[in-house]
Amino acid sequence: MNIAFYAPLKPPDHPVPSGDRRMARALMTALARSGHRVVLASRLRSRDGDGDPARQTRLGAIGRRLAARLVRRAAATDRFDLWFTYHVYYKAPDHLGPAVAAALGIPYVIAEASHAPRRADGPWAVGHAAAAAAIRRAEALFVVNSADRPGLRALGCDEGRLIGLPPFLDPAPFAAAAAARPAHRAALAAAHRLDPRAVRLIAVGMMRAGAKERSFAVLADALRCLPDRRWQLILVGDGPRRAAIEAAFAGLPAERLVWLGAVDGDRLPALYAAADLMVWPAIDEAYGMALLEAQATGLAVVAGHSGGVGDIVAAGTTGELVPPGDAAAFAGALGALIDDPARRAAYAAAAEARVAAEHDLARAAARLDRVLSRLTGANPVAVAPDR
Repeated sequence: MNIAFYAPLKPPDHPVPSGDRRMARALMTALARSGHRVVLASRLRSRDGDGDPARQTRLGAIGRRLAARLVRRAAATDRFDLWFTYHVYYKAPDHLGPAVAAALGIPYVIAEASHAPRRADGPWAVGHAAAAAAIRRAEALFVVNSADRPGLRALGCDEGRLIGLPPFLDPAPFAAAAAARPAHRAALAAAHRLDPRAVRLIAVGMMRAGAKERSFAVLADALRCLPDRRWQLILVGDGPRRAAIEAAFAGLPAERLVWLGAVDGDRLPALYAAADLMVWPAIDEAYGMALLEAQATGLAVVAGHSGGVGDIVAAGTTGELVPPGDAAAFAGALGALIDDPARRAAYAAAAEARVAAEHDLARAAARLDRVLSRLTGANPVAVAPDR
């Protein structure tokens, strides 16, 4: 089928890397793997991060004009069979999909929708209303983050429309990196003169204001609690708050910190493979694609238990989860794993196996294809819960 794909928060070809962009690309790949023709319908970013009602209203008007244009184009050229939108919430509503789907008489689906009732009033009221209308319109809602289910139920979405779709990736490049772990470890050690006796920690995140900056600050505070442990931290990421984040790590020995800056996604598997432990406080994290990637490469994880992180990090099996923002608890969990290489190795093996079994691209592609085929071939009401 011909599928119109749209990501209102950030288009999949956006130049700035992020977990959101990686998930959008993974969805397009999964849909294409099932033989569907996937067309990026628009690059319009509907995100308003400042809570500006006037901007939200303008974006809605732009969206309506673009939707009308897409309907005209669809009538003149290839017809879409289904509209697929990734990631809809009050800061990034979908102004296109519902209108196009209604005009063309095709199914409209969303992957990763969230509804926050407390945003019904206030600076994001316009975006909140638009997001809620789109979510209500969707025939199927792929739930990527289990923490979104209660909000969707509160909006009146019945269980028949809520279809579980765990975050996923293609495990092949990560498994290949894990197989070449000794070479990757040696290359990183040579490039940065790493201490061969130290446990290598890795943190991957955009260096921007808000939750990401706070997560880096919690990590710095946790490491200050572990001055006697032998560790080195590899920091991957860049952004407008890098200077502030570097300041948060002030006072920690410089030789223990390796600042790599922005890294192309193709290089990440080798960096994960060169480390011993993934660490991320995950404040206000949806689920964390970097956590999933690290586990796919055979790394144990210490993370904050926020959002859907618990969906991909199994506490006591693939890593340790602590209350988000609690630096002392994070330090305790991290110190215990630094001291226990056998448990770290057991978590790492379980992590790699769990990703292969539950978060594999092929598995996700089959689930998507099954549900979308039902929608295009029968009454949408017939879609059963698929958790």
